[in-house]
Amino acid sequence: MMKFRRSERLIDMTNYLLEHPRQLVSLTFFSERYGSAKSSISEDLAIIKETFEQRGIGTLQTVAGAAGGVRYHVRVPDTDALPFIGELCELIANPERLLPGGYLYMTDILGDPSIVQRVGRVFASAYANTPIDVVMTVATKGIPLAYAVANYLNVPVVIVRRDSKVTEGSTVSINYVSGSTKRIQTMLLSKRSLEEGSNVLIVDDFMKAGGTVNGMVSMLEEFKAHVAGIAVLVEAEKAEERLVDEYLSLVRLSDVDVKDRKIKVSEGNYFKK
Repeated sequence: MMKFRRSERLIDMTNYLLEHPRQLVSLTFFSERYGSAKSSISEDLAIIKETFEQRGIGTLQTVAGAAGGVRYHVRVPDTDALPFIGELCELIANPERLLPGGYLYMTDILGDPSIVQRVGRVFASAYANTPIDVVMTVATKGIPLAYAVANYLNVPVVIVRRDSKVTEGSTVSINYVSGSTKRIQTMLLSKRSLEEGSNVLIVDDFMKAGGTVNGMVSMLEEFKAHVAGIAVLVEAEKAEERLVDEYLSLVRLSDVDVKDRKIKVSEGNYFKK
């Protein structure tokens, strides 16, 4: 077996942990991987843990016992989350985003891997200690966010759709009331997508009254699954009747003035939860 220098071990261990968040990794695994004593591996992990916590990368949870090991959790300190959310507010407040009808152009933000990954880290950090088996979103704009969050939580993504696809197989469909238009709409989810009793984190890009999110909550009831949390990138402040109470948001859209071309935004409730 090739012998690793300590510097090589530290780099490779760090990379492995970052690529396998929330996965329990035994000391035996690392010991056999590098041909090193467990005592040396423990010392390396102590260095990585200290560096992760000092740099705001995350933390290593130690699990004792024969079947124990270490587990990496993403952690974004408030000192890092605050300026990032400020950047998001500044981006979204740009009057160039205004579209006819008072809608906002968000495709550039949701299509920027750097921004989406940072959003994923922030949300994953908020739910780091929450049991989550699956991240759920509705097609289509919320999909990049859902995958970013799921990547840092190391769980699969399920996508609720508004129309049937032959590749999905048999589906469960429900009708729900759109919070903004008050119209009856339909959403579907493949029966193979979700196991009974799953803990599900719902992720969406924008929430007005919460009709779509509420629809996903109803969908989970059909699968006898549980809502582990609800995370939205942007929430509209002036919703006539909010259908969802417990959620996490990064940005709050307060007002859109089409005439004067002004978009008023502020921090969401992320720091209040």
